[in-house]
Amino acid sequence: MKTVTFGVGNLKSAGGRFVDAWKTGKPQGPRIDFASVELMFRVLTEKRWELIRAMAGQGPMSIREAARCVDRDVKAVHGDVQALLKAGVLWKTEEGKIEFPFDAIHIDTIVKAA
Repeated sequence: MKTVTFGVGNLKSAGGRFVDAWKTGKPQGPRIDFASVELMFRVLTEKRWELIRAMAGQGPMSIREAARCVDRDVKAVHGDVQALLKAGVLWKTEEGKIEFPFDAIHIDTIVKAA
C-alpha cells in the first residue's frame, strides 16, 4: 500500500525530517505539508476529500472521469481539481490527466492550546 502523509510544516521542519532520514537511513515516505492547520482544512474541503478518496489508487484519469466517480458536475470538479493541483495534492501527467497516486492517507498534526 502506498501511503502519503498530510501534515503541517515549513521548510525548517522538512529540513529536520531530511536530516533524520539521512542519519537513520530510513526513508521519509511521501509527504504533503500545509503551512497551517487552517490552510489544510480550507484546501481539503468535504467535496475534495470525496474526490481524493475516489481517485486513490485508480491511476491517471480525465476530469470528466473523476466527476463521474463522484457523481458531480464537471465544472465543479474542475474547480476542485485546480485547487488540489495548486496545493500539490493531485498530480498532472504528461498526457494532461490527473492522478492521486496513493492508496491511503495518513494525517500527522498536533493542535495545541492557544
